[in-house]
Amino acid sequence: MSDRSLRGTEFAPRYYQIEQELKARIRTMQPHEPLPSEAALTEQFEVSRMTARAAVQRLVAEGLVYRQAGRGTFVSPPVTQRRADTLVRFSSEMRRQGRVPSSRVISARLRPAAPEEVSRLRLSTGAEVVAIERVRLADAVPVALEQAAFPPDVRELLAVDLAHRSLHETLIRLGRVPMRGYAAVEAHSAGEDDCRLLDVTPGTALLVEKRLVLDQDDNPLELTQSRYVGARYSLQVAFSVDHDNSPASRNP
Repeated sequence: MSDRSLRGTEFAPRYYQIEQELKARIRTMQPHEPLPSEAALTEQFEVSRMTARAAVQRLVAEGLVYRQAGRGTFVSPPVTQRRADTLVRFSSEMRRQGRVPSSRVISARLRPAAPEEVSRLRLSTGAEVVAIERVRLADAVPVALEQAAFPPDVRELLAVDLAHRSLHETLIRLGRVPMRGYAAVEAHSAGEDDCRLLDVTPGTALLVEKRLVLDQDDNPLELTQSRYVGARYSLQVAFSVDHDNSPASRNP
């Protein structure tokens, strides 16, 4: 690393200096291009392995790079964005951004409905749901863990290759057209299953969206929880300003 690249950072911690050098390098690299290994960084910058790791961890936290267990660290693609007031199919969203969508099915089965599913999907007590769990990927990078429950009358979903077929297009062919819905968004930290399936470290920030989708007859069709990796996905929000004209609001 040249003296020029560190100018103005002489008094910064070494991991910060390395982080800045790597940021400059990343700006010239392509998505999914590998970063040097921690061993290579240790040798190049003449620092301890712990210092090199700290610099890379900061880049991971910012979403500039991602790690794949056993393979290394790679430059992240641009963060996926979706408007919060619009439900767009994940596959369509990725293609529109010039990325390649794919899915990895974790499980697809009939199982007894949980109490919340009975209530929100308007099922009878003791009913079953079609439960589908998938990892959604963009350019082979895990973006979200999706856990969806459907009424039992669309059990034909279980006969479809959901790794390569659109779930929503299949629902439409079955006569159930997703039309509108409601969603709530929360911030969570990655748990054990998230780490394993999304290839993230414990405590990674997740954007968790739980949504209920209704069909063309306003009947509940889908109850889904999507756990997005915060550094790989974002929501764009359009809003209007609520001008409160009540007398109390005009008092200083």
